[in-house]
Amino acid sequence: MKDNKDLKELREEIDEIDQRIVELYEHRMRCSEEVAAVKLKQGMNVLDKKREMEKIAAAEALTHSEFTRHGVRELFDQIMTMSRMRQYQLLTKSGQKEEPPFTEVETLFRDDIRVVYQGTEGAYAQMALHAFFGKDRNTYNVYSWRDAMREIASGRADYAVLPFENSSAGIVSENYDLLVEYDATIVGEEILPVEHCLLALPEAKFSDITTVCSHAQALMQCSRFLDKNRQIERLGMANTALAAKKVKEDGNIHQAAIASELTAELYGLQFLYHGIQNSKSNSTRFLIVSHKKIFVSDAKKITLCFELPDRGSVVSGSLYHELSHFIFNGLNMNHIESRPIPERNWEYRFFIDLDGNLKDPAVINALKGLSEETRNLKILGNY
Repeated sequence: MKDNKDLKELREEIDEIDQRIVELYEHRMRCSEEVAAVKLKQGMNVLDKKREMEKIAAAEALTHSEFTRHGVRELFDQIMTMSRMRQYQLLTKSGQKEEPPFTEVETLFRDDIRVVYQGTEGAYAQMALHAFFGKDRNTYNVYSWRDAMREIASGRADYAVLPFENSSAGIVSENYDLLVEYDATIVGEEILPVEHCLLALPEAKFSDITTVCSHAQALMQCSRFLDKNRQIERLGMANTALAAKKVKEDGNIHQAAIASELTAELYGLQFLYHGIQNSKSNSTRFLIVSHKKIFVSDAKKITLCFELPDRGSVVSGSLYHELSHFIFNGLNMNHIESRPIPERNWEYRFFIDLDGNLKDPAVINALKGLSEETRNLKILGNY
């Protein structure tokens, strides 16, 4: 063998090595398929973390430098991940799968439904409710988001309409936590364009205003306008419509509310300014939730949550490993959020939105893998 090889010779050698790698990789996957058959026969789980860690340590011991040691660890980690994905697929095809405890329905729009929303008349949640269900429904309002969850949990309401995310102010974190606490199910969503207005008594002028009241999210969404008028004190309230109602009932010309056009009409207030939100394309994502485990036949989006394994078994890239279930099943993940887990400092619950239907084989495969490799997996809805 020559001491000095030219670029062409080196590339030919690499091509030959790569061909052998591919052949060996396919051979390994065929062995994994045979392993899946044995595990199916014996009722074993796909994931054997102890075996995987031993395999990685053995592979690392064969290396001769820190650089290749790290690379071999990453390579074998990926190989074993892909091996597990293939085994999950085969186990699912064989019929070894757990159907999610959801009932498929044709429609949510029965004539006798009751729908609850948080706030008072004129709240954005009421507007989202009307946009989704129509105005001819049996609806009522409650004071807080928790109260709305209690209503569906008790069966007094069939559905609740709650805000979960604003395009400029971010998520409504409390409602993510309430979803898990009340084991509620998302059955639909409504994206509502939100235009905030500054409302006051008919006789008031802008120069009279010393206090503006609204929901904390609305105040954040109008922060630029408020920052330009720092002489005005900000007062947080339970919702925007309640703020408008307060201005009307207090009869104080020094008060204003940030709320919708609808509340101006309901409470006889004037517009001091239209469209004072930071973004002209401001919108809020409302979710329709139920206590029943149902999904409509043509549902296209899934929301789920899970926690990472116990800290003692967590390795570098643990979250990536869990997300790989979507990658290797060809599923499109379009949103991820994390929330602290109460009573467990510095541990988090992850909320994922992905495209798909609970009947899709790829979704079933991914859920099979996640159920083995995460803690407290919950399917929060298919809608």
